[in-house]
Parts: sequence; C-alpha cells; structure tokens
Amino acid sequence: MNNDYFIRSLLSVPGNRPTMLEKARNLPADGLHLDLEDAVPPSEKEPARQIVRELLPGFALRGQVVTVRVNSLSTGLIEGDLDAVLCSHVAAISLPKAESPQDVAAVDAMLSEREEKLGLAPGLIGIFVWIETARAMLEAYPMARASTRVRALLLGADDFTREMGIPRTRAGDELAFARWTVALAARAAGVLALDTGYPDYQDEEGLVREAQLARRMGFQGKFLIHPSQIEPVNSAFRPASGEIEMAQRVVDAFEAAVAQGRATTSLEGSLIDTAIAGRARSLLAFAQAASQRESVSGQKQEG
Repeated sequence: MNNDYFIRSLLSVPGNRPTMLEKARNLPADGLHLDLEDAVPPSEKEPARQIVRELLPGFALRGQVVTVRVNSLSTGLIEGDLDAVLCSHVAAISLPKAESPQDVAAVDAMLSEREEKLGLAPGLIGIFVWIETARAMLEAYPMARASTRVRALLLGADDFTREMGIPRTRAGDELAFARWTVALAARAAGVLALDTGYPDYQDEEGLVREAQLARRMGFQGKFLIHPSQIEPVNSAFRPASGEIEMAQRVVDAFEAAVAQGRATTSLEGSLIDTAIAGRARSLLAFAQAASQRESVSGQKQEG
C-alpha cells in the first residue's frame, strides 16, 4: 500500500455545521470526512469553507486522518474549495463524481500548484477518489493509478444506483458487482478500499451485516453517515480473538516448516503454504494496527 493510513471508519460531517464538527473531534472514528459537497446547500458553500478551515488545526491534534470532500470538477467550485482549505492539516482531498484518469490528473495539478504556493512538501496532500457513476466504475483502476496522490477508492452507492436506475435495497445484492469492482481496483493499485455508507443509522444489525460483508470482499473500512455507526463498524473490521489466535498458529507452523527446509505444512488437516501464511501475517498486522489505533484514540479522549 502506498500510504500509512489506517481507516476502518470514515465519518462524514457537514462542513457548515460547526457544532457537529467540534463534536467529531472527540469521536473514535479512524478518519473524518469534512464535507463541502452534497451535505452543504448552495447558499452555505462559502461559510462552510471558512468554518472547516478554522477548525482544521484542532482536528489534526486528535490524530485522525482528516479529509475534505470538495465539490466536483463540473461545478466550478473546486478551485475555490482548495484555495480555502488546503493546509498541512489536510491529509487528503476527497474527490466526488470523478469519471476518468484525466479528472484525477487535473486535481493532481491543482494540488501541486497550491502546495508550491503554500510551501508544502510536493505530494503531501492525497486524493480519495469516489467511484459513484457507471463510467467511473469502468475506469476505477485507471483512476487509482492516475496519480501517486491517490490514497483510497470509495464506493458511492446512492449516486451509482440512481444513475443505473435501480433501487437500493437493504440486502444490497444490486451492489455486488460494484463492490467487487472497487475493492479489486483498489487492491490492485495498492490503495485503501472503503465501502459505501449505510443509510439507516438506526439499524445497527443491518450496518454490521453490511460491514462484515464488505470486509469479506476485501474492503478495509467503511464510510459512515452518523457517529452511532463508528463503534459497530470498527468492531466489524477488527479481527476476532479467535481469528488472531489461528493466524498466529498458522504463521508459527509455517515458520517451523521453513526452518526445516519445507515450503508447506499442515495444521488441523489444512494445508499451509506461502500464500496462506502471507494472508495470516496480513491479518495479524491489521489486528495490531487496530489495537494501536484504539489505544491512541483512548488516550486522546482521556486527555
């Protein structure tokens, strides 16, 4: 992966709601998504820019990954958004409605120009790319590879299903192809794969079921629309103690076999080879990162 981000939960907060933004600083989400786009009405766009900019230093102190969703290229608002909010406290710009590698390259150029003017290190600001149209779905991998700034691909289910003319259901069967496409493209490009938001924030059971499905499909985290979704999603993406124990046993058995000059072994009747041991190591690394993130989050909340 080309970045050090660890994001199981990416909480969206409207940029024009200072009270909600202030509260978000103390929440245990791995990342914050400060929204200047769909969550902000046209009349509030300019105030939202200023509110977000003023509060950014406080978010950085909490240690969360801070992203700002700007308005899309087609709106003509994106350059004003970037001029208002870009600073060293922004980890990445969240880019909606992107549909081609050229769109990503255009935003890359805008960021490079502003980094130079602001005296920021070249390439400091990343890009999170939303995959939420039919064309974007077909261009997901090329967009992920269009710039070294790309840190994540996110599935935008509501816009995608709207464009496709299909209903979005609780079962989510209509999103199977889209989920696989985004997860595969992100993994192939070495960037984060983040699943779409779950619209019913009062349905914890449905949220957990969808988060567990996303994890099984290769996503590392999920976009959230409400603070109540943070803990269930963090938990859903956290490997269970039994998984961790088995992964450690797999690694131990494989390393013992390698020490004896063998590249395969077995454990409880199942084959263990290089690929299976590698998968176990990845799970252990993810579990360790989750534990460290929760430890840091707990310390900061106590402080």
